[in-house]
Order: sequence, then C-alpha cells, then structure tokens
Amino acid sequence: MIGNVMEVTPPEGVPIRFEVASLGARLGAQLLDLVLTLLAIGALVLLLAQLFTFGWWLVGFASLAFFFVRIPYYTITELIWNGATLGKRMLGLQVISAEGRTLSVYAVVARNLTKEAEVFLPILFLLVNVQQDPVSAIVSGLVTLIALIVPMTNRKRQRIGDILAGTVVIRKPVAILLPDAATAPVELESQSFSFQTHQLDHYGAFELQTLEAILRKIERPEAKSATLVREITSIVEAIRLKIGYAEAVNPEDHGRFLSDFYRAQRRHLEARQLFGDRRSDKYHATADESE
Repeated sequence: MIGNVMEVTPPEGVPIRFEVASLGARLGAQLLDLVLTLLAIGALVLLLAQLFTFGWWLVGFASLAFFFVRIPYYTITELIWNGATLGKRMLGLQVISAEGRTLSVYAVVARNLTKEAEVFLPILFLLVNVQQDPVSAIVSGLVTLIALIVPMTNRKRQRIGDILAGTVVIRKPVAILLPDAATAPVELESQSFSFQTHQLDHYGAFELQTLEAILRKIERPEAKSATLVREITSIVEAIRLKIGYAEAVNPEDHGRFLSDFYRAQRRHLEARQLFGDRRSDKYHATADESE
C-alpha cells in the first residue's frame, strides 16, 4: 500500500495497482443501492395494494420484502457485473479479490451475508428497540459503531465482511492504451507465434495495458539487465500456463512471444467490442468461468 493505492500481484506475476475506494464513495454507492431497492419494493407494495384490501399484512410483507429483496440484489448484481452493484457502477467502484485472483462466488456471497449481520440488522434492532428496550438498543448501536470504525482502521478500507471474504472495493481503473501503440499497424505476416481464440479469452484491456508497459521496458537499453530478463521469463511462463500454450518458448524469443501475444490479444478484444462485449479486465468472468 502506498497512500490509497494498493498493489495486487495476480498469478501471472505482473503487479497491478488499484486505487482503493474512499469511504465517501462507498457510502454513496450504498445509499444509491438502498434507494433502488426501496423503489422496487415500494412499486411492488403499491401494486399489491391496488389488487388487495390494505391491511397490516401489507406492512409486514413490505418489511420482509426489504430483507428478501436486498440480499439477492447485492449478491446477484455483483456476480453478474463482476463485483459491482448498480450503485457501484454509477460511481465507478468495483469489488476485487485482495489476492489478485478471480472474484469467486464464495467471496461475493460471504461479503454480502456478513453485511446483514454487521450493518443492516444492528441498525434495524437499534431503531426498533430504542424506546422499548434501551439496553438492546445500546448493544445494537455499539455493533453498528464497530462496523463503521473497522474500515477506518485498516489501509485497504475493508469492512468485516471484506476481511472475511478476502475482498477490496476499488475505484475501477480506466484502461487506455498508449496512442503510439494503439495506432501502430499490425503486420500479420511478421507474427512468429499464433494463438487460439480460447487462449485469448483470459485477459482484458487492463491486462493488455500492463503488458504494453512490459514491452516498452524491453525496448529500453537496460532491457538486458539480469533482473529484467528474469522478470520477462517469469511473465512468459505465467502467460503460457494461464492460456494453456503447450509449446516451449526459447529465451531469445521471449520478446517476440510477448509482442505477438499483445497484438493477437488486442485484435481479439477489438473484435469482441464490435459485438458489444467489452472485456475491461480479467475479473470480467462469464458464468462458465465463475464455475
């Protein structure tokens, strides 16, 4: 961690930096999500009120609906949109694995179920018991206070649910390829290595941008240093393992391998974007990949 920037090292061995989301931005996303769920429940209650005679059962239904709609909403949206609810998407936030791995179903479910125990239920008990049972209200208030303090005491701003699930909320990076590399012509005939479509489905634009930075380091005079040679070797092997590239790559061909992979990956992502499927990073997992 450097300030509010954290560095994550995925299995490929290339460190990636993310800006940790501020508590204000997370609170704003939470409020947006609450408003959206309340609007959905309110619309449902109004529809039922038109169909049936109003009674206390409708108030009870609204209370239960708020509970049973909220949990699936947070869980399903974060699974569909790769760690982002509607509120997070509006404010440019995203949940990722703190270890740099693909966001798992367990992590999404764990962090959202824990949210109920550490945030929503204590607040509900506090509001209900504030007059009838002051002792319970005080205990609920203390639990709520602890839940609010925890993100302020750690540098990754993780609440208890994030710590248990191994997740971090970040400000989603905007992947922009550098102009000269983005406009460079791609000569198919010059490629020494070829890649299949399924091998190019593991990465997104943000990883492509990171690989571009590596290629620029290779072009520098210090590219022959032993440290950089070892780094490039580990990156090549990590990519080969990740995409299932069976053929061995000679050390003298490592630069060509990364260059050809970069260009093939770029064409693949641009082709997918033409059909409306924009893959921002490797955490953009499909349902099959999540399984």
